[in-house]
Amino acid sequence: MEIVKIVGLALVATFLALILKEQKPNFAFLLVIFVGCTIFLFLVDKIYEIITMLEKLAVNAKVNMVYVETILKIIGIAYIAEFAAQITKDAGQGAISSKIELAGKIIILAMAIPILTVMIETIIKLIPS
Repeated sequence: MEIVKIVGLALVATFLALILKEQKPNFAFLLVIFVGCTIFLFLVDKIYEIITMLEKLAVNAKVNMVYVETILKIIGIAYIAEFAAQITKDAGQGAISSKIELAGKIIILAMAIPILTVMIETIIKLIPS
């Protein structure tokens, strides 16, 4: 029932932000950022559980942990970039938001190259010469 708490908090914050936006737009923006970070902190335990479960599955499947760690880092970068981009969009900075998204995509691509290289090498080894 954590989603009920999160949605309740978000709806109350939205209502307060709408009221504050007319009188004190700076406080409304700070409220939105605070609530966004609070929701993220609610989810940290769940994120930890997911990471732990994925690591256990990788160990049981005898997958090289370097690849699992890289994939988890890529997922983390995607979520962090999305979170930051949404905050900057809320602040009315669409151009900066686009640059954050671009940076996240480039970093993800750079991190994925070793995995892609191994996959291509594996496929080439499977093809008879």
